[in-house]
Amino acid sequence: MNSAIVLCVVALAGMVLARPDDTYTTKYDNVDLDEILGNDRLLVPYIKCTLDEGKCAPDAKELKEHIREALENGCAKCTDKQKEGTRRVIAHLIKHKLAEWEKLKAKYDPEGKYTHKYEKELEEVKNA
Repeated sequence: MNSAIVLCVVALAGMVLARPDDTYTTKYDNVDLDEILGNDRLLVPYIKCTLDEGKCAPDAKELKEHIREALENGCAKCTDKQKEGTRRVIAHLIKHKLAEWEKLKAKYDPEGKYTHKYEKELEEVKNA
C-alpha cells in the first residue's frame, strides 16, 4: 500500500528527514515505534509539533516541513520501512487518537484529497 500520508505520521514518530539526494534519510528508520505509540509522553510532542501547538525537537521541526510534500507525492521519497512504519502509526492514530488524527487531516489535507484514499486503504487491509 502506497500511503501518501506516511510522512505525516512518520514525522510524528520522528523517522524521516530530507537529504540533498531527494530521498528521506534512513537515520530514524530504527526508531522503536512500539515504544512511541505506547507512550503518550513520547507521541504527543510530535503531534503537537506538527499541529503548531507545541515546541518541536529539531528532527520533528524538519520533518514537519516535508509532510505536505509527502502527502501530495504519495511518499515517493520514503523507504519501504518508512511506509510500513507510517501505516502502523496512522492506524494507531485512527484507533486511539482520532481527535488528533482529525486535526492533522484538517491542517495538512483540508479538502480530503489524500487522506480519504489512505484511510480507505487501511480499512481494506483491516477487513482483509
